[in-house]
Amino acid sequence: MLKSDELENLKKSALNVRRNIVKMIHSAKSGHPGGSLSGADILTVLYEKCLNIPKDWDRAKDFDKRDRFILSKGHASPLLYSILAQHGLFSESELLSFRKINSKFQGHPSKGYLPGVEASTGSLGQGLSIGCGMAIGLKLDNNPAKVVVYVGDGELQEGSCWEAFMQASHRNLNNLIVIVDRNRLQIDGCTEDVMSLCNVAEKIKSFGWNVIEIDGHNMNEIYDAVETAKMSDRPFAIVANTIKGKGVSFMENQAGWHGKAPNDEQLAQALEDLK
Repeated sequence: MLKSDELENLKKSALNVRRNIVKMIHSAKSGHPGGSLSGADILTVLYEKCLNIPKDWDRAKDFDKRDRFILSKGHASPLLYSILAQHGLFSESELLSFRKINSKFQGHPSKGYLPGVEASTGSLGQGLSIGCGMAIGLKLDNNPAKVVVYVGDGELQEGSCWEAFMQASHRNLNNLIVIVDRNRLQIDGCTEDVMSLCNVAEKIKSFGWNVIEIDGHNMNEIYDAVETAKMSDRPFAIVANTIKGKGVSFMENQAGWHGKAPNDEQLAQALEDLK
């Protein structure tokens, strides 16, 4: 359980992350705000309280023992970039070059361009397989680091995800944690209309994983779930129920804001909502 002052600071940090997300996408006139905003609370808690990710990156002592984070839903890159900037890996002022020519801030994360990006992602359904490979490698090296993979619920309509769930269970990758952003919306509408996922938690559990379902905007629940996952004897999944577009009134629960940039007036309203 987080202390009251910790909780207050985390909430302020998440608001700042959300402000940067909408400013980046407005500046680029392109991007994916809905699924970026839905994960701001989760990643804020991960990076500020749960994971060992050095602020000086590869100059850190025991760099190889860092925890690995993979953003499988790579279209939510504004979320990851905002978090990494807040973590101190680069300046927040650089974020406004997002999606512009010669920018390091690609539309989807590309390993090698920026510190903190562990894998190039964006082709949905691949991040969990990458995470399995990393987790296997860490075990072979007797490395205590954890691998956390953040996936979208629409992404779970890809069969490759379920092959990876099966692989992780077979190899008992208890150093692997998956967080599902269960916002129930994807580019074509409601996930249950496009291809129903039904009870995601029960499905993953049937593959031999430990699973917990939480409110993905309750920071105490996020923190407790991740800390529990770190001690698991099996691969662990956290199904986080979230609101797509969280924090911006006109974006919340609107599939149309999956991949659309706000105009000047909408940016002003979004920033007002995020005070």
